[in-house]
Amino acid sequence: MEIRPYQAADFAGLDALWREAFPKDPPRNRAEQSVPAKLAMNDDLLFVAVEHGEVIGSIMAGYDGHRGWLYSVAVRQSAKRRGIGTALVETAEAALRALGCPKINLQVRSTNAAVIEFYKELGFSVEDHISMGRLL
Repeated sequence: MEIRPYQAADFAGLDALWREAFPKDPPRNRAEQSVPAKLAMNDDLLFVAVEHGEVIGSIMAGYDGHRGWLYSVAVRQSAKRRGIGTALVETAEAALRALGCPKINLQVRSTNAAVIEFYKELGFSVEDHISMGRLL
């Protein structure tokens, strides 16, 4: 298994992964919308885990000079419990740290206990904030 920056040839595999991992996400979060927008940032913060030529994991990170964010952390069902998610988070953290990022934030659905526990095991903590959003 290799973790590396996303390449254009990874699109179909990334799209399939996200459809498996995030089946209820709205169209604005699908690969056909998110990947071109992320690539336009030219920040090299979209990573994939690849095994035998297949995309089996992904993580997208962002940094605005104030806080870092993690997005679209996903691992194929068939590849879970092998440390791939942890390795993806560590890869993104290292890239953010290299940019001078002092803190990383992420959002998890409050009903997703397994994912919350995963992040707690990596040292993240639940903060007393309310997440708000507005579509543009």
